[in-house]
Amino acid sequence: MLYERFAKPLFFRMDPEKAHHLVIDGIGYAAGTPGGLTLLRKLYGVRRDEALVSEVAGLTFPSPVGLAAGLDKNAEAVPGFSSIGFGFVEVGTVTPVGQPGNEQPRLFRLPPDQALVNRMGFNNKGAEEMAARLAALQNRPVPIGVNIGKNKLTPNEEAPLDYERCIRVLYPHADFFIVNISSPNTPDLRDLQHGDELRKLLSAVTAELERQAGGAAPKPVFVKIAPDLSDAQLDETVDVISRSGVSGVIATNTTLSREGLEHGHRSEAGGLSGRPLTGRSTEIVRRVYARTEGRVPIIGSGGIFTAEDAYAKIRAGASLVEIYTALIYKGPEVNRQLHAGLKRLMRTDGFTHISQAVGADHR
Repeated sequence: MLYERFAKPLFFRMDPEKAHHLVIDGIGYAAGTPGGLTLLRKLYGVRRDEALVSEVAGLTFPSPVGLAAGLDKNAEAVPGFSSIGFGFVEVGTVTPVGQPGNEQPRLFRLPPDQALVNRMGFNNKGAEEMAARLAALQNRPVPIGVNIGKNKLTPNEEAPLDYERCIRVLYPHADFFIVNISSPNTPDLRDLQHGDELRKLLSAVTAELERQAGGAAPKPVFVKIAPDLSDAQLDETVDVISRSGVSGVIATNTTLSREGLEHGHRSEAGGLSGRPLTGRSTEIVRRVYARTEGRVPIIGSGGIFTAEDAYAKIRAGASLVEIYTALIYKGPEVNRQLHAGLKRLMRTDGFTHISQAVGADHR
């Protein structure tokens, strides 16, 4: 209630990108002040419940609900986000070399649709700066995923080099990686989701992870896919991913679809996130789970606003879920609502642990 009554009206009168930076700066500042993390946990933290603790890809997640990439692009507020109920925090997308991204304005709210359109273009300060920030963290209460991408000026045939470089620089500081090949805001990036280009990229990524592991088990890596693939394209992409040796899939990124939108910003170019993506992203989760027969872990992303939304993705096959746009519209209180609702829903179904609900719709 605190956010929706006081903070949200203020933020929604501001330019969306300015509000975005204010949130990141504010959470970062609060985490750095004496007692700041304690206050954040008291206001918005979620009590650990063993029924929600999730083991995925060899990692332990205190809860199945995480923060999606795009909000904390430079890992500037990880301690704060780790204190407000998230079971993991995904930072980035980060590129080897910092870049300004696309021209402003590039972020738009669509309040009647509970959606956002962004064409940020991987604006970030680069892998070296992110590595320094993550290296300085004194406490890591939840797993940190680093979402990596290629620089805008890097041609697709050289894209594997960019992903390899990100892994080399950030390997000591990430708990897992996410290969972003599905943002619609970097020219030709989505072409990397298909056929030989995808095979070559994932071969380079897995080889670099093995080199960095030095004989130990390499850190997990997930591939983030688009919701706009046709069924045939999706099946082909999932088959390549399954054979590549990567750890899992994130379904999905933002969409280019504008079906059913009301707000005038529907005409803005960029990727759409939020409520209009709920059904399509769940459908993709369901198809990926069925295609892989549940052997490839899935992180469900897209249009999660309520516990029912999250639980639908879990029953469809997601082992974890993540949010972004709901945080903008509902505030940090949303995490307590999601956790309480997930426990209620799984117990209604007769489950004692959230893992029992994963893929339940397929049984």
